Amino acid sequence: MHGFTALAPNGRHLAVLPLLLALSAHVHAPALAGDYPDRTVKIVVPFPAGGTADAVPRIVGEWLSRKWGQPVVIENRTGAAGNIGSETAYRSAPDGYTLLSSPPPPLVINQSLYPKLGFDPTRFEPVIVMAQVPNALIVNPDNVKASSVTELIEYLRNNPDKLTCATQGNGTTSHLTSELFQLMTRVKLRHIPYRGSAPALQGLLAGDVDVMFDNLGVSLPLVQAGKLKLLAVASPARLPALPDVPTIAETLPGFEAVAWYGIVAPPDTPKNITDKINADVNEVLRQPEVQEQLRKLSADIFGGSIDKTSKYMREEVDRWAAVIKSANIQLQ
Repeated sequence: MHGFTALAPNGRHLAVLPLLLALSAHVHAPALAGDYPDRTVKIVVPFPAGGTADAVPRIVGEWLSRKWGQPVVIENRTGAAGNIGSETAYRSAPDGYTLLSSPPPPLVINQSLYPKLGFDPTRFEPVIVMAQVPNALIVNPDNVKASSVTELIEYLRNNPDKLTCATQGNGTTSHLTSELFQLMTRVKLRHIPYRGSAPALQGLLAGDVDVMFDNLGVSLPLVQAGKLKLLAVASPARLPALPDVPTIAETLPGFEAVAWYGIVAPPDTPKNITDKINADVNEVLRQPEVQEQLRKLSADIFGGSIDKTSKYMREEVDRWAAVIKSANIQLQ
């Protein structure tokens, strides 16, 4: 189909050019939104199975599979703070059959931390943010006697650098939330990075560390079991499911740190495809059964348009870049 230019010089076959161009365009055209999807759709999750980052797209993917009549497969490609799986999705064909579902790090944080990435996060095609889960300030009750954010701040100011703070690892939202807390309160916590939320929580449960800012969906069951103490949540407003738990912002106005779970497509994925995925995921998020499943993860529905998603992600880039710069965070 690429030899049609040779017909032009003699002038007699120029009329054939429009037909050949049309045929060529048809061969290379992406699937029409009305035909999409007509085969399996893969959603790459760049973090391990079992956590909220994996659970949210599985819930949504199961419903999409029913709606589309096609399998929706979750593929966990882990490593390098989400960068490995994200690069895999980034380099996939821009046809809507490989998508990326991820929390903030590879989409809005890592470009401010890593001097060189194998992909450009700003070139992903935003589709939707499915849900948000606030980070929460939790403590080991045997190690920390404070019962409120105010009491914790007062203790830290009187005992600088005494308490240790577990995080999910360098550059995670857990880590950056702790840095934001220290910036806004002018206190100091000793950072103890773990490899993920589960081992960090184990360290907190064992009393090896004192404090942690963690995804509420993961830590709430341990709080409800009486093993950990929840001082406050990092959402802008109190959670309807936990009306008696204050927000950190009630003590530190403007404090906000939530983990969110977005879907993006490889660069240059056609708009008609991303529009369809956006519309269908929004429909899934309106299902009462899906809302109940997400509520059990302490997740709030986000949803909305692609424009809303793009704007939110840009704001998140700026928010965390400012924290990284102010706290002078550098990966070791």
